[in-house]
Amino acid sequence: MSWQHFSDSKQWADILSASELSPQLIFKHSTRCSISSMVLNRFENSDLFKSTAISFWFLDLIAFRELSNLVASETQVWHESPQCIVLSKSKVIYAESHGSIQAKAIEQLILDK
Repeated sequence: MSWQHFSDSKQWADILSASELSPQLIFKHSTRCSISSMVLNRFENSDLFKSTAISFWFLDLIAFRELSNLVASETQVWHESPQCIVLSKSKVIYAESHGSIQAKAIEQLILDK
């Protein structure tokens, strides 16, 4: 798979709507943080990232901080970076940050659906 870039607040409604059909993953990435880069690299090399059962959204926190704030407000998930949020049926089913982001745990959630 590849990233869809989350760069416009209008996409939020699309992401929520799409989550009714299949899980949507939002990865909040800070381009200024080495930990964020390490986690992103690990995530992109995971088996999960090859899945077609989930959509992947990339949110550049430096360029689009207001979108991160929108997601935090709408999901009630406190902003951190890096951060991974998975939505299914418009509800958060997974939210982790930093080294706690585990592609295998997300994969298990998706497979259990």
